Amino acid sequence: MYNKKKERLYISELLEDPSVTYPAYYVLSNSMLKNEMLHYALIVLHSLDFEHYEHPTSYEDIFAMFTGGMYPIYKEMYVVGFFGGKMMYLESNGWKGMPCTEDVFKMENWMVC
Repeated sequence: MYNKKKERLYISELLEDPSVTYPAYYVLSNSMLKNEMLHYALIVLHSLDFEHYEHPTSYEDIFAMFTGGMYPIYKEMYVVGFFGGKMMYLESNGWKGMPCTEDVFKMENWMVC
């Protein structure tokens, strides 16, 4: 079976002086390394500059971002994507399936732009 090679995207490559330095990098596929919308969401997350983000009024706002190829932010800690019919959050070592807990349904935990 063929495994796609993954590479590290260091936050220092996106921001000169990040406010949040952990994690220092994310392991991503080659296509994700080139995704400018993902870069923007990571810059927002690591600079804590949520000026263009707001809390959604409904789930439609969150899924509109997914449809537009953008990435909402969850609990001001994680960038969230929607792949293969599943919500995934980005950790240092790559994308992980997002557990469906009660917190997922609280609009105040999400930020959209």
